[in-house]
Amino acid sequence: MPFREINSKMVEATILPGQRLFSQRGAMLAYKGDVTFTPNIQGGQGGLASMIGRRVANEATPLMTVEVPQGLDDQGGTPTGTVLFGHGGHHIQVITLSGDTLYVEADRLLAFDGTLQQGTMFMGSQGGVMGMVRGQVTGQGLFTTTLKGQGSVAVMAHGGVIEVPITPQRPVHVDPQAYVAHHGDVRNKLSTALGWRDMVGRGSGEAFQLELSGSGAVYVQASEEKL
Repeated sequence: MPFREINSKMVEATILPGQRLFSQRGAMLAYKGDVTFTPNIQGGQGGLASMIGRRVANEATPLMTVEVPQGLDDQGGTPTGTVLFGHGGHHIQVITLSGDTLYVEADRLLAFDGTLQQGTMFMGSQGGVMGMVRGQVTGQGLFTTTLKGQGSVAVMAHGGVIEVPITPQRPVHVDPQAYVAHHGDVRNKLSTALGWRDMVGRGSGEAFQLELSGSGAVYVQASEEKL
């Protein structure tokens, strides 16, 4: 169920019977057709363990289940629905997964395919203690959301997003505040920036860098502003 980009701040999804997607509550701008919206207390397909993990960390983002009913509509045809999504005027980036895993903060998720398996990862498991330090320094918390499988994800960012490839030969260093998400076989760690560049700019924000190595891609927003 790919999302169609209407403009940089709005996407459209067409839903057929038997399909579903999950969206952040408040993200629906308009819809037409036989669409139902149901609060999802478990946060997608992550199940109870995923929900508990985010509740313990106080990082759960309420989701809605979006779908159309099975059977025939009032005119005897197959019911369909079209929904427009956007939130807070944020820029939207559509990411297509082909069996790999996307790591993204829950509050960045605008909407995603219901076929994707959602989970919660403890930050310490990637980068050990430094992974936990990253969560505290960047304000992203100790848990992050994972989405795995075949499908599309619409994520939000400030000022637009660029995809930067990560290769084994060339790790990528990202300002933690500009980090949006990453996918692939990637390791991350927080490192301390050195040199005269750390002494200029807006302050101590550039004193830390998020180093990503391996094979995959990282999505970087054109801003250091949090959602």
